[in-house]
Amino acid sequence: METNVGSVDQAVRTVLGALTGIVSLGILTGQIGLPTVVAPVLGVVSIIALFTAATSSCAIYSVLGVRTCPRDAA
Repeated sequence: METNVGSVDQAVRTVLGALTGIVSLGILTGQIGLPTVVAPVLGVVSIIALFTAATSSCAIYSVLGVRTCPRDAA
């Protein structure tokens, strides 16, 4: 896989993934009063954000030709 996610982007994705995961679990446990159907959507968003942060590669970035990391890091 091509590295196309920079360090700042990785940090944002990690925080976003953690927060959406926590909210998803909060909904499932009844601690957050949102419709239950929102929990799986947030869970998927969380998994995708954490996966792309861990691998430093984003498929959407590849399709669009976007890079947030320096050329020499790839």
